[in-house]
Amino acid sequence: MSTRQPVTTTWDDPPIPVRAKLAAAWTSFMFLYAYVDILGFFTPGIVEDILDGKVFEFDLSQTFSTTALTLMAVPIFMVVLSMTLPARANRITNLIVAAVYVPVTAFNVAGGFWLYFYGLGVVLELLLLAFIIRLAWTWPRTAPATTMTVRGTVRDPEQA
Repeated sequence: MSTRQPVTTTWDDPPIPVRAKLAAAWTSFMFLYAYVDILGFFTPGIVEDILDGKVFEFDLSQTFSTTALTLMAVPIFMVVLSMTLPARANRITNLIVAAVYVPVTAFNVAGGFWLYFYGLGVVLELLLLAFIIRLAWTWPRTAPATTMTVRGTVRDPEQA
């Protein structure tokens, strides 16, 4: 008669490519960015101001709407670019765009009269931007490939 042995298993935890992590971080950033604005509509007086043609201190205009769309489109495109750009261009693009969005994001708390709400949104967005910058900055490098010469000696292609 055999006794049952407890089966111990470990969770399969395959490494996630940097590209996927960046795309996920930009997706999260985009959702936070949008939902802070959407939930902001529940702030007393906001809808009335919008109906009167004002957002914060800005007049509602085609220029304002185009700027707002552009600010939202950049993180949307970063999701796609993070998955499709070659590694070097991907790293540089993520570093630059995330760094540019740090002051843009910090500006969003200026003039906010629900400081806890807008402050939390900005802090969460800044954490995601810091994560993106860290991922892009620490993007793993691979060693240059070596090639065989006719005589069989190993040669570094970088030295050729």
